[in-house]
Amino acid sequence: MRKITFTESILILSLMLIILGVSVIGLGISPQMPILFFIGVLIFYGRYVCRYDWDDIDSGIVDGIKVAVIPIVIFILIGALIAVWVKAGVIPSLMLLGFKLINVKFFVPSVFIVCSLVGLFIGSGMTTISTIGIATLGIGYTLGINPALTCGAIISGAMFGDKMSPISDTTNLAPGVAGADLFAHIKNMMWTTVPAFIISLILFFILGQTHSTADLHEIQNMINLLEAHFNVSVWTIVPVLLMFGCAWFKLPAIPTLFLNIAVSVVLIFFDDATFNFLKLANLLQSGYSAQTGNQIIDSLLSRGGIDSMMESVFLIVMALALGGLLMRLKIIETAMNPLIVKLKTSATLIFATVLVGILMNLFIGEMYLAIILTGNAFKPIYRKLNLAPVNLSRSLEDSVTLTNYIIPWGIEGAFAANTLGVPVINFLPFAFFSFICPILSILSGVTGIGLKKID
Repeated sequence: MRKITFTESILILSLMLIILGVSVIGLGISPQMPILFFIGVLIFYGRYVCRYDWDDIDSGIVDGIKVAVIPIVIFILIGALIAVWVKAGVIPSLMLLGFKLINVKFFVPSVFIVCSLVGLFIGSGMTTISTIGIATLGIGYTLGINPALTCGAIISGAMFGDKMSPISDTTNLAPGVAGADLFAHIKNMMWTTVPAFIISLILFFILGQTHSTADLHEIQNMINLLEAHFNVSVWTIVPVLLMFGCAWFKLPAIPTLFLNIAVSVVLIFFDDATFNFLKLANLLQSGYSAQTGNQIIDSLLSRGGIDSMMESVFLIVMALALGGLLMRLKIIETAMNPLIVKLKTSATLIFATVLVGILMNLFIGEMYLAIILTGNAFKPIYRKLNLAPVNLSRSLEDSVTLTNYIIPWGIEGAFAANTLGVPVINFLPFAFFSFICPILSILSGVTGIGLKKID
């Protein structure tokens, strides 16, 4: 096998980003096709230029994809959960509650705060987006709020919860890779997360100060339609409480989703005497189709089902296959090595960690693998510069965890766009939290504020 050079690795990565950027952002093409094209390029480049055998190339693809087996199962279950939550009246009930509690004038910052709290308690950004996120997006549509702005508030809040919750996967993974204590890691993240939360809240407050295009009669009409066509009762709060309970007792995501689907199905059978197992199978497979006569409600609540997640699953498989090939051909490793050996100060080290974490997300599209690879690459240098592991774990969270939601071919970005029905490119400018945290992390390295030394 021929060893790839640094120049080759930079050219390949740059070409990949140019193809993806022009295709997705410039031409509006779905990211699956340019990723599939570049996979083909790497396969033949690895075989005939780098002289890897076919088994090596195949194993690179497999190694890339296998890390997403659990997330793919979670995606499929969330598709089923959304369908039964709409049919059981859970999401319509949350929308009604929002109509009665949320002040129209402060709608956007309210969405950010509510999603932040839910994400903090549940510990899952994807679950927050697929439950309370859909409900608040529906309210925003009714009030005439820009859906991209609403999605920015939803996703920023979900990211806050995913980053700060002690039961979040990434919040446990980052200190695990860095060798830091979990709660010391959470405490140290406050140096960047709290200011980012406040700045984001101010921005959402300013941008949310728009007059609603919906009058009280229109809102009341929406409430009447929801009450007439869905099971709106106190019992619909049970699946929501169950979700919080499972999070409190640290039950993993897959059994939590199975339990929630089962409880929601029971509610459906109690409410609808004509419902049977054939209709249940169609609901889980194809999702719920709302027929209220109102175009906004029908388009918003006609969602869910396993089929709705297949496009995201395909994108995830393609993106991770691409990432696996980049790792197997040592393209990323070769590009990183010259940078790593030249890091001599805290400022350059924090900056490099944030930059590489973001680039890993762009190249691989999967934040768990990006956290592991970036953390392992930089861990010895933090120790060499006498910086505590919490600095590395915070930098990983500030860069990797938060930017995956705004990458069209990233797992979380694809999921958010598919679930909310708004493309990543549209809500990206309003996902303030994901931009502010990395900037504050770099400033922390420059100023030394919040940096912990090894005792």
